Amino acid sequence: MPFHNRKTPRAKWYDYTSAGTYFVTICTKDRVHYFGEIIDGEKKLNELGKYATNHRKQIPNHYPFVCMPNYVYGIILIDDHIKNNNTTVGM
Repeated sequence: MPFHNRKTPRAKWYDYTSAGTYFVTICTKDRVHYFGEIIDGEKKLNELGKYATNHRKQIPNHYPFVCMPNYVYGIILIDDHIKNNNTTVGM
């Protein structure tokens, strides 16, 4: 499905291939709570949220990650060693 009216959130002046620390948030379409709910101020993940969280644990621990009911977020660190060795970096 093409994104005809999609605006990029990226800064035009920044080189995103450079080494650095990136905070990444991925939201669900229309912010629907696919991963669980907030009940009495507490996050309650459903099976999909637990699945996403458990599979994230396969990624090295130095990539912090949080699963919320309608989004996931994490921090990705790309250093020159990783960049220069063509290693894929994931959240």
